[in-house]
Amino acid sequence: MNNQKNLRAAGFLFALVLFLISASFVRAQNLSDDDIRKLLNENKIPALGLGVIRDGKLAEVKVFGELRQGAPAPFETIFNVASLTKPVVALVALKLASAGKLDLDEPLDRYWIDPDVKDDPRRRKLTARLVLSHQTGFANWRWLNASKKLEFGFEPGTKYQYSGEGFEYLRKALENKYQKPLEKLADELVFKPLEMRDTRFFWDDRMTEARFAIGYDGAGKAYKTPKNTRANAADDLLTTVQDYGKFMVSVMNGNGLSKEIFGEMTRCQIKTKENKCFGLGWEIYDLGGGESALSHGGSDEGVKTLVFLLPKSKQGLLIFTNSDNGVNIYLKLIKVYLKDAGQRMIDIEMKAG
Repeated sequence: MNNQKNLRAAGFLFALVLFLISASFVRAQNLSDDDIRKLLNENKIPALGLGVIRDGKLAEVKVFGELRQGAPAPFETIFNVASLTKPVVALVALKLASAGKLDLDEPLDRYWIDPDVKDDPRRRKLTARLVLSHQTGFANWRWLNASKKLEFGFEPGTKYQYSGEGFEYLRKALENKYQKPLEKLADELVFKPLEMRDTRFFWDDRMTEARFAIGYDGAGKAYKTPKNTRANAADDLLTTVQDYGKFMVSVMNGNGLSKEIFGEMTRCQIKTKENKCFGLGWEIYDLGGGESALSHGGSDEGVKTLVFLLPKSKQGLLIFTNSDNGVNIYLKLIKVYLKDAGQRMIDIEMKAG
């Protein structure tokens, strides 16, 4: 993993911290396409992918801006969505569980033992459930540890700590258990059934920069594009708004999931703050009145992405940007497109503890 990459964020707290002072001045209103283009120009964001789910269907897909100077971003623009990879991998595991092929609570130790923790008995407690709810005890990435090795920071299952390493641990266990690479499992269980033709985990021979949204820093300087040659279960998924929108609609409707597993996915597994917790693969906001929201974000250099699902009201929102400045427009879009529900999520983030 490149040590220069920013830490991944599960949700959008990182954005709200920057904008708490101005949040009260952001008013919900309709945005025209010209308003959005102006918003991008003001914030030096080259491209924006926007998807809106209404009544349980992907009702609106729009892409604004440019891939690079003079090259308009097409409808089929491919974005790196960073940690939005994790919900996709979560769905792979949950579909296997729904089919009776995976026990969410069986020890991953049966299929994979990382050499760094082979002598630590706590490895025996690792399960898919603890990975998907970020309770493994691992740091986000092993290089953050003084030893630069994978190690436990606490007893698995005792508290929350966001971890990309956990998802990579699960990937290796699943690949060994089913004798298939992650991309093959995802293709069979998610991509083909949902006709996600423009989604992949890494740069293969079909992937070019012709439709790719290159990442930019806050000053508008392009980053070097990371071109992974193998799947990472936690990061760097390449996809379009339309493809990821199909995925989100499928999650919202519980397609391919048993009633029991859908319930586990949307149930609080570990509390992270007041009215907020982690389910299986998703952050969950308790909005009151029986309504909840599933959310996940992605943050790398030149990548700021954020998605929401409201299963009860059948609404959803996808925000893909290719700039470090992408967080600057989150609040505006959330309040415009999710209205009262969006405001309630913002209120939850603003509360301490």
